[in-house]
Amino acid sequence: MKFSLCLSACLFYFQLVCDAIDFKPKGIDHNPAMKTITLSTPDSKLAIMIDYARGCVIKKLDLNGKNKLAHSGAYTGFRTQQETFSSANPQHKVRVTENADGITVSNIHFGNTDLGVDEKWDFRLEDNSIVWEITRTYDQDTQIEELSLPKWNFSNLSTWKGGIFDNGGMVWCKYLKQENDTYGVHTGGVTFWNEHSPDALRIGCNVVAGQKLAAKYSHGENGTFAVTQSVSEKPLQQRYHLSRFVAQKADVFAPVEVKKGTVSITLALKYVDYLKEYSRGELPGIDAEAVRELMNTTGRYGVVDNNIVGANGWLTNWKCLHEPFFAQIGMALNDSNYVKNMSATLDQERDQAMLPNGRVLSRWHNVSGDEIPGTYNTETGYYEAKWGYTVDSQTGYVINTGEQFALNGDIGWLRGHQTSCEKALDWLIKRDSNQNGIFEMMNNGLGEQTASDWLDIVWASFENAFVNAQLYEALIRWSACERTLGNPQKADYYAGVGKKLKEAFNKPVEEGGFWLPAKKQYVYWRDRDGSVHGDNLVTPVNFAAIAFGICDDPERIAFILDQIEERSEAEKLFHWPLCFDSFKREEVSDGNWPFPKYENGDIFPTWGYLGVRAYAKYDKDLALKYIRNILKQYKKDGLSSQRYSRATQLGLGDDILAGICTSITALYRDIYGLRPEWNRMGLEPNMVASLNGAKFPYILRGTTYQVELRVDDYQLSSEGFSVRGNESFGAMKTKNTLRFYPHNREEVMMDIEELAGQRIDLVVDLWKEDVISWRITSPGEYKITLKGLPRGAAYELWMDDQVQYVQSSEEGLLSLNRICKSTTRLVLKKGV
Repeated sequence: MKFSLCLSACLFYFQLVCDAIDFKPKGIDHNPAMKTITLSTPDSKLAIMIDYARGCVIKKLDLNGKNKLAHSGAYTGFRTQQETFSSANPQHKVRVTENADGITVSNIHFGNTDLGVDEKWDFRLEDNSIVWEITRTYDQDTQIEELSLPKWNFSNLSTWKGGIFDNGGMVWCKYLKQENDTYGVHTGGVTFWNEHSPDALRIGCNVVAGQKLAAKYSHGENGTFAVTQSVSEKPLQQRYHLSRFVAQKADVFAPVEVKKGTVSITLALKYVDYLKEYSRGELPGIDAEAVRELMNTTGRYGVVDNNIVGANGWLTNWKCLHEPFFAQIGMALNDSNYVKNMSATLDQERDQAMLPNGRVLSRWHNVSGDEIPGTYNTETGYYEAKWGYTVDSQTGYVINTGEQFALNGDIGWLRGHQTSCEKALDWLIKRDSNQNGIFEMMNNGLGEQTASDWLDIVWASFENAFVNAQLYEALIRWSACERTLGNPQKADYYAGVGKKLKEAFNKPVEEGGFWLPAKKQYVYWRDRDGSVHGDNLVTPVNFAAIAFGICDDPERIAFILDQIEERSEAEKLFHWPLCFDSFKREEVSDGNWPFPKYENGDIFPTWGYLGVRAYAKYDKDLALKYIRNILKQYKKDGLSSQRYSRATQLGLGDDILAGICTSITALYRDIYGLRPEWNRMGLEPNMVASLNGAKFPYILRGTTYQVELRVDDYQLSSEGFSVRGNESFGAMKTKNTLRFYPHNREEVMMDIEELAGQRIDLVVDLWKEDVISWRITSPGEYKITLKGLPRGAAYELWMDDQVQYVQSSEEGLLSLNRICKSTTRLVLKKGV
């Protein structure tokens, strides 16, 4: 009896202690009576409510107190040809188990005799995320039409402006216009946002090794926005040809084979402050909000899927390989997911779009019908465009590869493209039948009525200035890559080809070149019979000549750019047209007539970066004028057009070109001067006073840099260092050593090692051939080494008020040690 009473007392007090301690995780509220479970993050920004009264459904998803889900909520399921099964209608009573880490809902069983599914849902809180792990077991092997792991039903298409994918792409909800319009991609993670609200929802997705993610985004029933994620053992295939987007069809993916056994997916739901996380920083004189939205919509729209990063985009299932600016878009987006996908895209194009002789096929499309007969590959989607052999796919591949290497910094990746880039260049270099240094297209003249470049229904042929200007850029860029790969002979070879091309290109038309003295412009092309065409001030041709540096004559640059601005201003054009006067009737297809219709004179902002780059070193204010104009236009219409009418300046065309964002990529490259390189971060700004005070972060290969810019005053800083200067420079810090690249070049470098591993702050006041002046403003013990100096050169070295005479070594090295207790100025003068 005494023992029984003692035990009862112990149990009573144990229960009191348990109640006081409360083993249930904070933020998880289980109401067995109502059969609901509510999880709330510690920051109170995100909460979900699971209802298991008559099924198992996430009924509410509150973001900052506002429910984003439709009445149908979120659930799991699958569909066969005859029926649909889901966790909303399970066959058994579910079980709920509370534990120290979270809460588990199990025995979620649905299906039939053909296929039974048993699921377990584990929920837990991790920091400010709600983690939802779904474990599904199939009871047999079979084929199903569609699976949902899970399906989210958001209230309507305006719940979100769109979703940013973890492959660098995005879904823009306004393009899902009709019920069942669906876009499917082979990735799962997404961040949903609205441009004027900080409240964004991120859904991170993880699966075990070997399993594959996919997701589709649909205009659901009753105007809802339906998002269906899935995991399978093999990548889901497209149901309709290679289509990622399908109109009025919700089943974008083909039936999937499921195997008896278990699959799982882990979803991490998190509130994201969109305005903070995707901030473009402080951009005086620039509409930073428009920059952010333009890049997150139009700039990302060209990502069709994994391994297909382009510019035409997912709505029309198109990607043109004859465009050289996809890596540059990644530079401005500053999204590591886009960079990773772009690297994979170039890998796929090397493997699937390059013929054995080095010819790069010009396009990818979901269906045939746009190709030269016999060139469409139904398995890969790559082909030659029906308008003609657009030879700038050769140069586009090489330029994109070179610029992509600057972003990914992966020498092994670059080496994997060495042979293919050489083949692509050599294929075009061989096309010089008259040995005049200008390289020829695959068509010979107007009579063939075929194209040779991006302006695909203008009959440019034989010697094409636009393609040859791009080839010059490709040659110079690839020459630098060969040098990085340790091949100086090949580097010199490609540079030599470029030099010869430059000389030939700039000759007057009477001497076989492209310069037309009478009109002070570069002509577009020359037919095999010697006839010259395109003297109608074709902007991509003339911009490319200046932007890519094949034209560096200040007088010619002034003639061209002054003409273009005078003509643009006279018509009050918000952006540059493809040409200012009409092509001749026989020079263009029927769809281009009469002037200024279509490519015979409409406005194509896709080539904006060439214009901005051309003007940036000539007249920065004019470059900025067109950058600001494109941002204003985005505010008006989202730049959701292929082109703009020359006459009305209203958007035209069914296709949307992501390349319309390139004027803004040029803002970052050619005004702010961002120059990521494989071994450093570089700055080469062209600032004007109205932009003074620009300040923003830039992330390169996992390192976050802070960029601060004023006219002739540039600062780059990161954890452990800062560099400030009044001229272009590059910098990189490894362990204790900061490497400084004057003028962002690699001929001369300065290494500053802080021996105790402390912070290094450097100010470079002057870097000329005969005098260098710099300050170290952080205290420490330093070893300073200059590399690339003239061999055996004599110098006078001043350190504050002390002078000594030094000499560079036979290797061009000069080293010195200095203990800096406060700011220390050092001056190195040559030839004293």
